[in-house]
Parts: sequence; structure tokens; C-alpha cells
Amino acid sequence: MLIKMGSILDSETNLLSDWTSMEMGFYFYTACCFLTIFSKPSIAIDTLTTSDSLTDGMTLVSNDGSFELGFFTPGSSKNRYLGIWYNNIPMHTVVWVANRINPINDSTGLLKIQSNGKILLQVQNKTAVWSTNSTARVENPVLHLLDSGNLVVRDGKDSKPENYLWQSFDYPSDTMLPGMKIGIDLRTGFHRRLAAWKNWDDPSPGDLTFGVEFHGSPEMVLRKGSEKYQRSGLWNGDGFSGTPKLRLNPIFDYDFIWNDNEVYYIYSLKNKSVMSRFVLNQTQSVRQRYTWNPEAQTWMQFSMMPSDYCDKFGRCGPNVGCDGNKLPTCQCLTGFRPRRLDRWNSSDYSAGCIHSEPLNCHSGDGFITIGKVKTPDTSNSWVNQTMNLKECRAKCLRNCSCMAYTNVYVTRGGSGCAMWFGDLLDIKQFQSDGQDLYVRVSASEAEQKKKAKVKLAIILGTVIAALWGFLLIVCYIRRSRRKLKGSANYGPHKCTDFVLRKCQSNFVQHGYIWFFKFMYSEDSWRIISHTQIQKMC
Repeated sequence: MLIKMGSILDSETNLLSDWTSMEMGFYFYTACCFLTIFSKPSIAIDTLTTSDSLTDGMTLVSNDGSFELGFFTPGSSKNRYLGIWYNNIPMHTVVWVANRINPINDSTGLLKIQSNGKILLQVQNKTAVWSTNSTARVENPVLHLLDSGNLVVRDGKDSKPENYLWQSFDYPSDTMLPGMKIGIDLRTGFHRRLAAWKNWDDPSPGDLTFGVEFHGSPEMVLRKGSEKYQRSGLWNGDGFSGTPKLRLNPIFDYDFIWNDNEVYYIYSLKNKSVMSRFVLNQTQSVRQRYTWNPEAQTWMQFSMMPSDYCDKFGRCGPNVGCDGNKLPTCQCLTGFRPRRLDRWNSSDYSAGCIHSEPLNCHSGDGFITIGKVKTPDTSNSWVNQTMNLKECRAKCLRNCSCMAYTNVYVTRGGSGCAMWFGDLLDIKQFQSDGQDLYVRVSASEAEQKKKAKVKLAIILGTVIAALWGFLLIVCYIRRSRRKLKGSANYGPHKCTDFVLRKCQSNFVQHGYIWFFKFMYSEDSWRIISHTQIQKMC
């Protein structure tokens, strides 16, 4: 009986142990499921497939941790937007927004990629607020956030991962990141341009835009609405003529590519560990470059355009140079005079200037050189990239509407031809650097300028020759004095009659007084004793 009771107790104990193990296993399984479901948003993934979706509160993080994609609320707004921001700094800095025009007013936003490669942003899993167009065939579409901050769609089965079916860099917001192109696809006419946020609480597009404009010669233009506000000037192979010193900056390199397929501006960082961004500021109507300061944990402004009065478009009217180092700031170009003198004297320069002497194209005009300038607005210009400067001058001279010309490229001795027709607008004068511009004037003005140059050259040559002559005379005198002083320090000694006679040939006796003749002047004499003559000899 005792044995049976012991067996029963052992059986109950085993059953209890098995039940406890099963219960613990159930709890463990439940906990694993819970962690699997609810820890998904915290996993740093950079890719979304057709079987995945991104809800509000979840994010994609680039492989190196630089950028993050998710939902955010700007400033004091209550709306939600899908965007990309810097991930590894404490200051929340958004660089791209998907649904700029259609905000989400709750937290039901859902992002997914469809089997045809189309990105779809929905609200409450039914209403589309933003999407992309996709016409390419794709087998395994993948949405991928790159380390550059570029959000791309690619085919997961494509052996070349850089073959993007769609990319956010083609649709920038207010920020330009390294590697992003701002420009035009000349084959399709597709434009990539920046548009500022309307304000800090509203990322919808403001009226401040920045991009390439191609009218004869391409250049970068900042616009406020439909009006030009600031422009870069001609790209001359080394930089833009409007910012000649920018190439020397320590932060970034930049380039301007212009070929048959596309024209665009692009930049890269010299030091990959530095964070720098280019952004439009609607409030101040400027474009700014910021660099992250890790010590201060904030963005520091590196540059800004427009940076002065003369950077703003058309401040001084046509055929006028704007020079911030002169008063008045607006100065008629050489060979020109104010169109409205009464307004000009009242500091109203909007009417600009006209030629001092009328042009006579058929009888022959000339050109004067205006150095160190930002080239004029290219709205009425023509460009040939293969002509030389001599050919460019001849072509401009034959065209009575051509008012100025210059080389397109200043590198390697200069090449290419750029010509301007009609009034010359928005010329900025620099104290150094800048580009030469050859402006059409009457033959008499050109001749006067030429004579003035010759006269100046003669004056400078005369002054330089006189200075050299004076320096030579001074050097000769000082050298002669050193020789004379040296000969006087030999001390007393006896001279032979021959040596004494030879030495005394430089002296003249008048009574008991001897005069020594200086070497550098026929009429310069010095009284000296006979004893001194012997010592000097």
C-alpha cells in the first residue's frame, strides 16, 4: 500500500512537472511572438520589399546609420509627413519630404512598394496621398535607403544595383546633398530643381526655387516666383564667374557637367566625415550651405547667396557694372553714359546706361576689355564650345546685334565663344579674379581707349626707367664711396716716385693746397694735404 501511494505521489509529481514545463514553454513562445511582432520597428533595416510595409512609428535606417526614413511632424504643425532626415545627430534635420503637398492628419500613414515597382503612401490603408510612377518591368522590386540619403527603387534580381527604377534624388525638396544632380535631362526635358519649404511648419513648396536655366548658355538661377533673384554667371571650366573664389573652399568640390545628354551641377565632400548640406531658406530668400559642428552640436553657416547688394539680379539696370567697393555702387561701363541723368543723379539706376558714342556697325566698331566681372545674364546669348577667341570676335563684329563676347572656358589658355545680344544685364565687378568681357563700342571710343592704354604704357615705362636709372646711380655712388674709404685705410707708407706721380695725377695743387677729384663727378673737389696724398697712395 505504501508502495502504491509512493507511486501515485511520484506520478502526480511527474504530471505537475510536465505541466509546469508546458506552461513555461507556452509563456516562452508567447514572449518570443510578442518580441517578434513589437520589436520590428526598432530593428535597423534599410530595405522594404513587396511583402513588407512601413507604418507610422517604424523607420528605415541606411546601412551606415547616416539617414533615416519615417513619419515626422514639422515645427508646431500637427500634420504628419513621410521624410528622410539625418539619423546620427541630435538636431532633427529633414532633407527630403515625399508628401509635401498632401499631409496626413493622423497616425494611420502606411508606406509600401507594389509588385510593379510603384511606391504607395496611404492613409487608413485605403486612400493614396502620394505615389510614384513606374513603367519599367521589374521582377523583384525593392525599396532601399542608401547611405547617401537617396531613397531608390531597384530590381532585387538585377546584377547592377545602381540601375535605379526610381530615386528621390530626382525629386529633391529644399536640400541638396552630396552626389545629387541639379539640372536638366536634355533628352527628355526633365528638370531637377530645389524648392524651399513655405515656412518652418509647412514643407509644401514655397516660391523660392533653384535650378539650371538654359538660354544660349546654361547657368544656375535662384528665383522668387517668376522673377530672377540671383544667378551664378557663366561656367568657365574652373567655376562660375559670379563666385570666382568658391573653388578654394576647404569643404567641398563641385562640377558643372554639360554635354549632349544632360546639364547639371553636382558637388562632393572633400572629407567624407564632414556633414554639409545646401538648403533654400524661404524666410530670408537665400540659399545657404551649412556644416555640422560636432563640438557645438549644431549646424554652422558656411556660405550664403546672395551675400551682398550686387549679387541680387539687375540692381543697376542695363549696361552697368555693380561694384560694392565703389560709391556709387552702380557704374556705367566704359564707353557708356547714364540713360537718364536726372534719375542717375538721384541714385535711381534702373534706366541703366547707353553708348556714349553711337555705334556704326557697317563703318566699323571696336571692343574694349572689361576685366574681373561676372558675365552678363544669358537670356539673350549664344554659345559655341569649339571656337577660339579670335573667331569669336570676328563673328560678333559681323553681327550688329552682338554687344559683347568672351571665352566660354578660361582653363588651358581659353576656348569656346559666348556672345550677348542687346542690353547687358546684371554685371558684377570684382577687385580680383572674375572674367574678361569684351564689350562693343564705337570705333572712336575703342581708339581712345587704345590711345589711353598706349599713353599709360609710355608713362609707366618712363617712370620705371627713371626709377631704374636712379637706383643705378645710387648704387654706383655707394660703391665708389666704399672703394674710396677702403683706399684711405691702407695707412702710411713710402711711395716710389712713379707710384706717387701716378697717384698725384688725380690731384691738383693750388699754391700749398691740394684738391682731390672725386671719381663720380668732374667738378667735385676736396681739399687734402700732401701728407694725406702719400698715405692714400
